Amino acid sequence: MTAPRRIVLGISGASGMPYALRLLEVLSGVEGLETHVVVSDGAKEVLRAETKLTPEDLETRLARATRVYSEKEIGGPPASGSWQHQGMVVCPCSMASLGAIANGLGSNLLHRSADVTLKEKRPLVLVVRETPLNLVHLRNMTAAVEAGATIMPAMPGFYTRPTTISQLVDHLVARILDQLGVDHTLSTRWEG
Repeated sequence: MTAPRRIVLGISGASGMPYALRLLEVLSGVEGLETHVVVSDGAKEVLRAETKLTPEDLETRLARATRVYSEKEIGGPPASGSWQHQGMVVCPCSMASLGAIANGLGSNLLHRSADVTLKEKRPLVLVVRETPLNLVHLRNMTAAVEAGATIMPAMPGFYTRPTTISQLVDHLVARILDQLGVDHTLSTRWEG
């Protein structure tokens, strides 16, 4: 029996919600790929602030996922190592979530899912979003990398000569998909 292809998308309460929504849109459009989304309480607040989505609009966007979990569902499937998936991305990843993940604090489903992803040696991509960074942030990033995570700051690339915010968002989403091994045609690749 073949395990279903699954990606876990954690959305924490950092700035950068357009990245999360676009990533969810692209992942949910990949045939044969289940997208399981864990949304923190802080993420819901930031989503409303950054996107001006009504609660109904937000629910419609999240409904693209195979399944959506609250951070309070600590016993949800992504919290178990026996629940198979191909990798997890936390996008955007707040410094609080980074600290919890880097230090193994599984106090909610988002953090527990990331901890289990590391334990099972599956890809974990943390799309951190903060500036400037202090020494605690940098040390937590180092600890997360030492545990097996990939740190992917939400920094746009300009070599594609973007002319819209959507192109900047797609560029980062494309790099995230590359880390997860998901094929895409979102962004121009560097040709030299």
